[in-house]
Amino acid sequence: MFIDPITVQYPEALEKDRFVIATYYCATKATTNSLKFAVALAIEQTCGTWLKVPGETQEVRERSIGRVVGVYETPSYQIGIPSDIDKRHFIIRIAFPATNFGPSFAMMLSSVIGNISSSGEVKLLDLEFPDSYLKEFKGPKFGVQGIRDLLGVYDRPLLNNMIKPCTGLDPQKTAELAYEAARGGVDIIKDDELVSNPPHCPLIDRVKAVMPALKKADEEKGEKTLYAFNITDRTENLKKNAMAVIENGGNCLLVNYNTIGLDASRMLAEDPDINVPILAHSDYTGAVYESPWSGLSANLIGATLPRMAGLDMVIALSPYGKFPMMMDTFISAGMKMLQPFGHIKPVFPMPGGGTTQGHIEDIMHKFGNDVMIAAGGAIHGHPMGPAAGARAFRQGIDAVMAGMTLKEAGEKYEELGVALKLWGIYEENKGGIFDLKG
Repeated sequence: MFIDPITVQYPEALEKDRFVIATYYCATKATTNSLKFAVALAIEQTCGTWLKVPGETQEVRERSIGRVVGVYETPSYQIGIPSDIDKRHFIIRIAFPATNFGPSFAMMLSSVIGNISSSGEVKLLDLEFPDSYLKEFKGPKFGVQGIRDLLGVYDRPLLNNMIKPCTGLDPQKTAELAYEAARGGVDIIKDDELVSNPPHCPLIDRVKAVMPALKKADEEKGEKTLYAFNITDRTENLKKNAMAVIENGGNCLLVNYNTIGLDASRMLAEDPDINVPILAHSDYTGAVYESPWSGLSANLIGATLPRMAGLDMVIALSPYGKFPMMMDTFISAGMKMLQPFGHIKPVFPMPGGGTTQGHIEDIMHKFGNDVMIAAGGAIHGHPMGPAAGARAFRQGIDAVMAGMTLKEAGEKYEELGVALKLWGIYEENKGGIFDLKG
């Protein structure tokens, strides 16, 4: 077997500033030559020919072909494969010349997980970007600090509420529920992903009803509230919808970023006329990350890429509620949103999907204050009403910040006590300080 040395360049030999490095999980037949398989992936996603053609000159290959920079088998067979093994598992790292696709999500994803997404058990786990590539993306206008500056809140987690029911309400009823949640202490309220511009609740009518209601609530509570209006639509309608919200007094937007696409999300985020934060809803991401064998990791589609696209806060499905999500996946995605990433600002992770007041303590212990706790039913379904549901969250947040436990706070505050009695206090199963028992 001959492998062209240009297609295998281990990290020490790589001009790293030229390449975006993709990391994959792959599974193959036991008889597969792992290095040959990795090279096939790299070539398929770059020069793309299974045999050489006249146009594939050495100059073309040097400029554009993918380079395998690592193949790691798990478990790491070195001297032979046991007879009962019928499948081998690999972590494969491939470097792609960034000039192949430029600063375009559509072309980048076409390049790093395009055709090979149909090649069996291949899942894109992570992408590493050189500074020369990352600088082409502006990132969020606001991010964590910018949203705190808008709200004037610097010392605690923020509270988000999604209007419930998800759809079916008219503008006036939406405004009534928003008012109740806001006066109870919610910082950011959002449409749900199922509401954009339906006949029963037109976007402009909703803005005109909600914003005066929030102004009234803000005057009563002495705090500011943002409302993220869902502008998700056909691509050609996105900016029109955004400007309709802004021109009618709206102060925040929401997009279903995975259905409109990352480049469309970036178009909105980088538009100088759109001067309000944008909330990223994570619907449809499960179709991309849930398979253990294919697609993209939750870290990528649920954290890194929407942050690169310029969205200011990203809903992160959590292990707490109604959706399947592993705790380590959840924590890792949140860290991806908050840790340094070149010049790209940190963005707020928003744990949601069934979050209650009983989750406050655990969320804050994992993320500190730079987190936006998102709740729908636990606010609008509180027995004492939405304002009480919101107050219960704020009581819990303030108590944990003061060093109290939720149990102690529930005995002190009526609204919080009712919520905790109804939905309980979450406690993670924990081992020791370190878990090295395997």
